[in-house]
Amino acid sequence: MSDTTKDDGSSQNKSVRKEKRAFFLRKWTQFDVRRASTVGIVHLLCLLAPFNYKWEAFRFGVIPTIVTSLSITFSYHRNLSHQSFKLPKWLEYPFAYFALFALQGDPLDWVSIHRFHHQFTDSDRDPHSPIEGFWFSHVLWIFDTDYIREKCGRRNNVMDLKQQWFYRFLKKTLVLHIFLYWTLIYLWGGLPYLTWTVGSGGVFAYHGTWLVNSACHMCGSQVWHTNDTSRNVWWLAVLTMGESWHNNHHAFEASARHGLEWYQVDLTWYLIWFFQALGLATNVKLPTDAQKRKMAIPR
Repeated sequence: MSDTTKDDGSSQNKSVRKEKRAFFLRKWTQFDVRRASTVGIVHLLCLLAPFNYKWEAFRFGVIPTIVTSLSITFSYHRNLSHQSFKLPKWLEYPFAYFALFALQGDPLDWVSIHRFHHQFTDSDRDPHSPIEGFWFSHVLWIFDTDYIREKCGRRNNVMDLKQQWFYRFLKKTLVLHIFLYWTLIYLWGGLPYLTWTVGSGGVFAYHGTWLVNSACHMCGSQVWHTNDTSRNVWWLAVLTMGESWHNNHHAFEASARHGLEWYQVDLTWYLIWFFQALGLATNVKLPTDAQKRKMAIPR
């Protein structure tokens, strides 16, 4: 079993940024504008949802919302970013594909950013460092690609994914898939389905992820020595599919299970456990008792 404790080997590359970058009064790239427009459209559709309420539209929207949100945490995060478990490709690839529709980018981009976050947590090279404020770590960072490039450099930390044709294909065709998805939903049920699936569902998925980057570094409890600001936030557990046990995660980054106690709700882990029971999820990594004793904060 591989070590699941936090790797502090990159700490020598960290430093503290003294000045915050201007957000509005700066050069906006075309990509920044497109991404901000997408986020704005999704939130606008969410605001329109109550005015287009239909029970069948609401009921329909629940399923893709849960599927796409779980796919982010199950696939992008625990499977691809941390390799906490292995899946056969015929199962790995569909989950990565479903995650596209949470509107958080392609796997290469998402995984690269997240790996940099763990390598440079709470430093000037952390892509969404909480030391730059709540709103920066929550959402503003995603609209400044030049700044992220300045912080992290080239995306050279996802060569394992770049070597696979499927992930290269998703990166090149991301916009097409999103456009077809939105179009099919609109053709299926009109504006009510679009507002409740893309709007409300998209906002749910967005903020579920974003709150882990922001709130889970600013409030909550710490039970492990991680030398960073990661926190466990119990009241976000369901919304984040179990990702809000964030101090647990930073202590044992490769662990497939974030809710380490029986009472810590972790929906993503339940899905991993289900596939493990079927023999489909293998090499499932969990922290050992010795690793827990080493990382625990004395009480």
